[in-house]
Amino acid sequence: MSANRLTLALELGAVALPDSGPVAVFTDSVPDLPDLLSLDRVQVVSPLWPTVALMRARGIAASAVDRGPHSAAIVRATRSRAATRLALGQAMTATLPGGPVLIDGQKTDGIDALLREVRARVPVPDSFVKHHGRLFWIAADPHAFEDWARIAEDWPQAGGFHTAPGGFSAGGPDPASVALADALPERLPKRIADLGAGWGYLAARVLSRPEVAHVDLVEAHHGALAAARCNISDTRAQFHWADATTWVPDTPVDAIVMNPPFHSGRAADPSLGQAFLTSAARILDRSGVLWVVANRQLPYEATIAELFARVETHAAPAGFKIIIARQPRRTSQTTAVRTDKESVRDLFR
Repeated sequence: MSANRLTLALELGAVALPDSGPVAVFTDSVPDLPDLLSLDRVQVVSPLWPTVALMRARGIAASAVDRGPHSAAIVRATRSRAATRLALGQAMTATLPGGPVLIDGQKTDGIDALLREVRARVPVPDSFVKHHGRLFWIAADPHAFEDWARIAEDWPQAGGFHTAPGGFSAGGPDPASVALADALPERLPKRIADLGAGWGYLAARVLSRPEVAHVDLVEAHHGALAAARCNISDTRAQFHWADATTWVPDTPVDAIVMNPPFHSGRAADPSLGQAFLTSAARILDRSGVLWVVANRQLPYEATIAELFARVETHAAPAGFKIIIARQPRRTSQTTAVRTDKESVRDLFR
């Protein structure tokens, strides 16, 4: 969100926020809040645990779901049209009728197309264009976007699975996860963690094995984890809304499966996957094993060689590779234990 654009619009009087009452900020990333908005009035609503954790660490109220009532709301448009519609639908429901709902976004994230969609439903008094983006505003109407507020509930199943709008692989099983599940050995260890579990495809495949006693699904996207709960009713599964790079199990696990993220926005960012690998080495038992799938060009081998004593890399279909790593090394990098506040702060430096 462009705090400069929103702050400038408020300073120029193009739009105004109420003088009192809570203001909800719906976003999938750490928001830049306008200078004119007192932080004690802010309620950040985000599906992502790192965003929620960082806001709470700063003393700002934050949650995955918030139904208000609020005097106003700010919605940040994202690349996911479905996720943006869901946020706007929730904002219109959570804001007091007639209160201002401000929608902000970059042109590259489809803010102009969103404006056309919104204008077809409700009056849009004006908009403010600055910094390659647009801010527009409407009056809250709890009935105008009821269908958007229900997108998550009405989201169609994909291949027999519930998925989540705005979550990874919302259209069905990701080919990389399928490749990894197909490559797992005939027998698996008893206690397994799925880091970045998404809506649960890999975990469901692991739980099809009777020898598995426990699976931890660790996922930062609240909607994806909710979908995983719908997909998996097995009592051996335990669900964690958490950051996989900082999550700590009760006891070290015997094995980890993962298809780690490697994008930050539109840009490839291998450091995300490398952070997942470091976390895996930290939470595995000394004799534990890691199975990870990745695009062949991602430079993970050097990191894994530093973290594990035994490493194998195998080619997989469709341009993927599967890396099997055993015997995690205990280094200062993997044994350091930090508080949630400290580790989350590091993510956004």
